[in-house]
Amino acid sequence: MRGFCPLASGSKGNSIYIGTDRTRVLIDAGLSAAQLQKRLSELSVDISTIQAILVTHEHTDHILGLASLAERFNIPIFANAETAQGICSALHIRPRFKIFTTGEPFEFSDLEIHPFSVPHDTLDPVAFTVRTGGIKLGVCADLGHVTSLIRKQLEGCDYLYVEANHEPSMVHASARPQVYKQRVLGRQGHLSNEECAQLLVSIYHSGLKHVYLAHLSSECNTPDVALSMVRARLIPDQQELSLSVAYQDRISAKLLF
Repeated sequence: MRGFCPLASGSKGNSIYIGTDRTRVLIDAGLSAAQLQKRLSELSVDISTIQAILVTHEHTDHILGLASLAERFNIPIFANAETAQGICSALHIRPRFKIFTTGEPFEFSDLEIHPFSVPHDTLDPVAFTVRTGGIKLGVCADLGHVTSLIRKQLEGCDYLYVEANHEPSMVHASARPQVYKQRVLGRQGHLSNEECAQLLVSIYHSGLKHVYLAHLSSECNTPDVALSMVRARLIPDQQELSLSVAYQDRISAKLLF
C-alpha cells in the first residue's frame, strides 16, 4: 500500500505504517508481532516486506513487538543512541540497530526522515517528519507540551498525526492515582485536546490535507470529545480541515498518496 495509516494508537500499543512505491516502514512497534501482522494484512501488506522500524522512545507501548520482529525478520531498528540502550535494557535484546542523531535528518531509500526532540519522560524521545515524493508527513505524539521547535518542524505538513491525549477535567475526575494525574498533566507527560488544538491553529496552512488525533486516553478522553474540542478551537477558515481519530483497537482511516 502506498500511503499512511495508523495501525494502533494509545496506551495499549502504538504503530504507524508508511509506504511508497519503493519503501515500507513502521514508526514504532508497540503491538505483538501477531497483531501487527494481522493489521498490516488489512492493508494488503505482508509483514516480511517491512524494511525498517523507526522508534520514537522506549516505553513498552511503542516497542513491545520489536523483539519478535527483530528475531523473525531481521528488520533494522532506527533509533537514537539513548533509546537504543533503553530498548536493549527493557527487552533484553540487541537487534540490528541503525543509530541516528536527534535533530539531524537522514535518508532511507526514498524517505527523508527528520527526528526532532519532544518533551516526554523517557531517555531521548523524538517525533518525526517524513518527506517523500513532495509530500511531508508529521508524526508527533507522547509530548507534555508544545515547544517552538515542534511548531517549526511541523510547519508545511500535508498530513499530521498529533496527540490529543486527554481532557484535563476528565483526568481530575478519574479514579486514577494522583501520581498518574500529575504525570499526564505535567510538562513531560501528554498533550491535552486544547493544547493539540492550539498547535493545529498555529501551524495550519491551506495544504494541510488531513490530521489524525492520536493517543487518546481510554478513560480521560473520547473520540467525540476530542474531535468536538479541537474543531471548536479552530478559526473559521480552518473549519474545513479534515480530522479523524487514530484508534487503539483497529486500523484507522487509510490515506493514499
